[in-house]
Amino acid sequence: MWVKWYRRGVLIVLVAFMLLGGSYCFLEWKQGQFEQEVSTSEIDENLVIPGGMPVGLYLETDGVMVLGTEAVEDADGIAKEPARHLVKPGDYIVGVDEKEIGTKKELQAAVAREEASEVVLHLRREEEYLDVKTELVDSEEGKKLGIWVKDNEQGLGTITFLDSQSHFGALGHGIRDTDTNELLEIGDGRLYTTSIQDIQKGKEGDPGGMEGVIVYNNYNILGSIDQNTEEGIYGTIDRIDALFSDQEPVPAAAKKEVHTGDAVIRCAVSGEVEDYRIRITKIDWNAREANKAFVIEVTDEKLLGLTGGIVQGMSGSPILQDGKLVGAVTHVFVQNAARGYGIYIGNMLNHVR
Repeated sequence: MWVKWYRRGVLIVLVAFMLLGGSYCFLEWKQGQFEQEVSTSEIDENLVIPGGMPVGLYLETDGVMVLGTEAVEDADGIAKEPARHLVKPGDYIVGVDEKEIGTKKELQAAVAREEASEVVLHLRREEEYLDVKTELVDSEEGKKLGIWVKDNEQGLGTITFLDSQSHFGALGHGIRDTDTNELLEIGDGRLYTTSIQDIQKGKEGDPGGMEGVIVYNNYNILGSIDQNTEEGIYGTIDRIDALFSDQEPVPAAAKKEVHTGDAVIRCAVSGEVEDYRIRITKIDWNAREANKAFVIEVTDEKLLGLTGGIVQGMSGSPILQDGKLVGAVTHVFVQNAARGYGIYIGNMLNHVR
């Protein structure tokens, strides 16, 4: 699960309701807080550093994503919806006539400059590229396509691990558009420092969540995101010292080493990174969804007291068992906040090796 952020100038306030399910944990960073930088050159390639700290996320789509169409009134007051049967939610507009398109602003500018009554939209639909010709509606506000689009997504997620090449994995599940439920195809993305301000405890029917603040500016950039997959988001951390201090590298467990029984999850809902007791209660060796490979239950009274269990905003929290990193929290059971799903760490490491 991940949490969306909403802008007010440069200050972003997160209302912690979640649309994808997940987990976020918090390690507040202040300049100079860490006296000694963690060097990934000291990490054996077979070891990883568990995370558990939250980061702000900013993802730019690869093209402009279509959310849907709408009727637009022309200058005579006649409602028209010319693109209704031509584009589908989840399509990406990558060009208009001969103009390459990467953002909403570029799309709006291309349409505004158009003198003809029709344009050719260049679309990417899953793995296929196609061209469609559509009418432009000449409204009182100018030329319009009658198409709802988006070109970015912001949110909060938890770092799961850092490897010896400064590659990170987070969330344990992909980021989907909240309107179409389609996995976002990203062209670029960045990580930012963040902090959690409040926690809404989970309860039956309401998994709860977190509230936090982030400023999206260059000073707060931690690294880059280059993959958004069904099994998490991945990229490179540039400012390791801003996230990791005393965390020790641990082995990544093989799938066969994961077993039912006691384990811990690592997150920072208390204000600092801590381990909390859980039990792995069920393992599905042939899970259809990789990010629902095993079931966990929170048994730690402190965590239950703080959050009620696995609140929305905790996905990506590392799961450790027998001194090894075995996976990450991915989803919470809506009807029982003390229980949730996890993903095998091997599925996540496949994206950085």
